[in-house]
Order: sequence, then C-alpha cells, then structure tokens
Amino acid sequence: MAEGYLTTHVLDTARGLPAAGLRIALYEVGGNSHRKITEMVTNADGRTDAPILPKTAFKTGRYELVFFAGEYLDRTGAAPETPRFLDEVPIRFGISDAAAHYHVPLLLSPFGYSTYRGS
Repeated sequence: MAEGYLTTHVLDTARGLPAAGLRIALYEVGGNSHRKITEMVTNADGRTDAPILPKTAFKTGRYELVFFAGEYLDRTGAAPETPRFLDEVPIRFGISDAAAHYHVPLLLSPFGYSTYRGS
C-alpha cells in the first residue's frame, strides 16, 4: 500500500483570507482522457477536511486539480464580469513518488493565481 497522499490549501490573496467554500475536482489524466476521482469543497481554513487523494487510493501518475474559482469569486463579492477572467483553474501535475506527501496549494485573486509543490 502507498504511504503518500495529496492535499491542497487555497488562499484568497485579494481578500487576505482562506478561500472557504471553493469547489475542487481531481482527475487522473492519461493521454487525452480524464477520469474524475473525487470532488470536494474547502473548509473555513481553505483546506479540504480529508486528503484529496488519501493513502488508500494514492499512486503515481498524472493528475489534474480543477479549482472552480469563478463560482467562489461570484460568492465572495469580487467585482462582477462576464465572462470571468478566471473561471476554472486547472493545475496538471505528476506524482512520481508513491510514498511522498504532495501538497498543491493555490494562491488566488480575481485576475491571477500561482501554485507550487508545498509541504
């Protein structure tokens, strides 16, 4: 059994707060196909209540997290625009070590985002 797992943390850099209530979907990517694994919503701290990919399901491969930023921004009072500059934010990444903790945070504002491999 793998010992690794996948987590995230979303911070709203425009408001200086955790991004609570932001929907996230995780897909396994193979070639041109995507297989949805799970969907979660961030808690008051901008994290999911459980790992997005727990130890029991963790394996090496290519994945994509999709952060539904537009829905979140609409709810938080960001200036409205149609269409939103950022709506769905996809982050495609690889997991090469089945024993490691992969943390993929998102720093989000209405007009930009950044990510990195965290700890």
